[in-house]
Amino acid sequence: MKPNTQTPSHQAAWNKGKLVGQKTPLKLKEIWAIRIRLQLTGKVRDLALFNLAIDSKLRGCDLLSLKVSDIAQGRSIMHRAIVMQRKTHRPVQFEVTDITRQALLAWIDQAKLSNNSFLFPSRVTESPHLSTRQYARIVRRWVESIGLDTMAYGTHTMRRTKATLIYRRTKNLRAVQLLLGHTKLESTVRYLGIEVDDALEIAEQTEA
Repeated sequence: MKPNTQTPSHQAAWNKGKLVGQKTPLKLKEIWAIRIRLQLTGKVRDLALFNLAIDSKLRGCDLLSLKVSDIAQGRSIMHRAIVMQRKTHRPVQFEVTDITRQALLAWIDQAKLSNNSFLFPSRVTESPHLSTRQYARIVRRWVESIGLDTMAYGTHTMRRTKATLIYRRTKNLRAVQLLLGHTKLESTVRYLGIEVDDALEIAEQTEA
């Protein structure tokens, strides 16, 4: 009799319902530590990328595929931008802060980017813009430069950071859901790392 080597179809995945590889958001003091280090070392592109990643709360693929025309009108950087998300095919809006606008203008000028240029072009000829792998390496350098554990942080750190800060300040779950462009409340709950019961209670209070 042959042993049964097939995995039962009803067997649940080992990671079902678990937060696997959840990346830690940056604290405010850590944001400024990285920002100041990038300023002092003259990393103009990295400073623009870092600031925009924090402000936009976009997934890496959406952030890296931005063109100059998505955030600028001529020589003026928009105060707010709208981006269509690849994953959900839904638009998401974000504010571009003063410090980010200044960093973006400095980068656009230095790199001599045109309106139709990708905002963060790749130095690798076969790629028109930075890849998610390149972005991951850049983020790793940022967190490493201020002595953080690189295993605990990643590209999703950049997406979660401002959303987490806003949630802690306001406790407004619905607002954060909109800012992240999530279609489901559960996705926002997972990103913020809060308990479902607390989240639902907050949502009910917010609606009222």
